[in-house]
Order: sequence, then structure tokens, then C-alpha cells
Amino acid sequence: MEFEKFPSLARLRRGCVITEKIDGTNAQICFSEDGDILVGSRKRQIFPEGTPFEPKGCDNQGFAGWVYEHRTELFEFLGEGRHYGEWAGQGIQRRYGLDHKRFYLFNSGRWNPAEIPASLFDDGLDVVPVLFEGDFSTERIDTVFEQLRLMGSSVNPGFDNPEGIVVYHVASRTSYKLTFEHDDEGKGPDRQDKG
Repeated sequence: MEFEKFPSLARLRRGCVITEKIDGTNAQICFSEDGDILVGSRKRQIFPEGTPFEPKGCDNQGFAGWVYEHRTELFEFLGEGRHYGEWAGQGIQRRYGLDHKRFYLFNSGRWNPAEIPASLFDDGLDVVPVLFEGDFSTERIDTVFEQLRLMGSSVNPGFDNPEGIVVYHVASRTSYKLTFEHDDEGKGPDRQDKG
């Protein structure tokens, strides 16, 4: 038996970032330092439709095809590393009234939408909308949540059926979600919350 130190506790009243939770499909792009690429959904690696790896076109709503089409520009902008986000819009989940698909990067602390090259932004790269940034408080979370309900989605102004919010607690480096529908239910057959 070995001694294990009790982990430090994060302070609750520290910074938080509240973003809109987008209802699409989870996706990721991973670049090596040489620009080699891996594209994935939440659970598996995916490839563009029509390749030997994806002959039937199961590439997560066209995401892999979009990434490979914009591979050079994406690598120049995003660089080496793993980049998570939500692929949303036309034909995916809520659709948000969009006539195209967009990839919303999750790390709003790293990515500024104003710094995305115009060609990539026009072709579908974006960042999740930030609704609040400041000290954590449950009152602030409730206020932002209610404002989103009343004002509608920031993804496409005028779309009045947003999914909810994600609260990122800076000190604990943990994200929490709060949704308008089925927030008290988990996912899967055992109904435990898994993400």
C-alpha cells in the first residue's frame, strides 16, 4: 500500500466562462507538428466519404470531408494539437435555421472569432458564443440561462430554441452543462449522465 496525497481543492469563487451549448455533433481535429491529420467524432476516428476507410459515407455529417477540404488553412490557423468543437447547422440536430454547417471550437479562451481568417470563417470555422466571463456565481449562471431562453440563440440571432449553456470553472478546469430540455435526465439505457 502506498501513501496518496489528498488533492488540493479548487476555490469556488473564481473565474468562469459561460458559453452557449450548441446542439450538433461533437467533433475533433488533431494535427501533428508536421501537419499530419486525424479527424474524429466523439467516439472514433472518421474519414471523408468515398475513401477506402469510409466507403459508405459515415463521416459524421460531412465533417471529415470539410476538414480534409480545408486541411492546409486549418493547420496554418489552428496549428499542432487537438481541437475539439461542435459541428452544427444545416441537417444536424437543431439546425439553428442555418443553410450551411459550421465547426464551433470549444476553447473560447484560446480562440477569438475576430482572428479567424475570413476565408475559413466564411467556409464554416467559428468559436462557441461566449455569453459571460467573470467571477463564478450561481445567480449569474441563472441570469445568463434565463437571458438565453428569452433572447434566443447567439448562433443565429432570431433562432428561439437554444439548447442551453456550458459553464467552464477556471480554477477547477471543469465544464458543466445546463440544458432547457431534459436537464434532469442522463443519457443511455441506464440514464446516468455521461456527457
